[in-house]
Amino acid sequence: MKLTSLLLATLATLFCLEGKTQTVSFRTEYMGSSGYYYLPPGDKPKEKIGDSKGSAVVYQGSVNIPLSMKLDSNKRPTAWGIGFGGAYVSLKNKNFTEPMVSEIMNIQVGVYHLRPLNEKWSMRASLGMGIFTPSTDFSKISFKNVLGSGGVVFIRHLKPNLDIGGGVSVNSSLGYPMIFPAIYLNWRLKGKLDVNVELVEGLEVSAGYGFNDMFKLSYAIEMNGQVALLKRNGKDVIFSHQYIVTGFRPEVKFGKSGLSMTGMVGLNLYRPASFIDRTLKGVFASNNDYYFSVSPYVSLGLKIKLKQ
Repeated sequence: MKLTSLLLATLATLFCLEGKTQTVSFRTEYMGSSGYYYLPPGDKPKEKIGDSKGSAVVYQGSVNIPLSMKLDSNKRPTAWGIGFGGAYVSLKNKNFTEPMVSEIMNIQVGVYHLRPLNEKWSMRASLGMGIFTPSTDFSKISFKNVLGSGGVVFIRHLKPNLDIGGGVSVNSSLGYPMIFPAIYLNWRLKGKLDVNVELVEGLEVSAGYGFNDMFKLSYAIEMNGQVALLKRNGKDVIFSHQYIVTGFRPEVKFGKSGLSMTGMVGLNLYRPASFIDRTLKGVFASNNDYYFSVSPYVSLGLKIKLKQ
């Protein structure tokens, strides 16, 4: 899970391309209060950290703007676009004996490019930068809070409903460029009953049933997270906040307006939140597996698709 905090910062600039549309989305998430635990290396049992506990509220939004688009004979696009994204996290931590991060602000901007290479392969590339801070005070932002990232993924179109790919992603989470593997997966079954598996900008697995053109109910598992770059005890560190949630996800579409509303009610299964030394050794250290346990989860989101 430690590597995931670095990869999430990179994947944030790999903005999703949704046909010939400009997409605007907003989402609010709430994770209820639960205890804070430490998972020691090896087979040792987990340890509860005193009476420490916490909850979280996440506000996030994104804008995807295709700048140019043309389709080939297989209806695969050659496209350039810009993506903007941001997230604010309020962490309500209680009974901690050492200082903890109480808020996170992430702001990203990226440029993406997608093009078919032949009938079976496409290429997807991105380049971006972001600000990752433990505060909303812009006067406290320094170059240490800025992270650059990019990546190239080669996508194999195995079937009309199955795309897999791999490549490399680069980010400066450790203060210098680091190369990580990048994986792409998009599998979908369409119809009254649809199944969707995506490993693109995080993880999403869902199975849903469309009752009509306006309403669909799905059961989903999602993974998401945010990071903050800061100093702690005189050392550069990364505060990683991640969460895996599952539950029922209703979706309502408002006619042909392009506006839809999505919610989820379920459980936060696993919410790692810990400090990682901003070094290669710190990333692979085995003594920072701290997490909040299972808690209630609810979210509400809006998405607007504007035709180009």
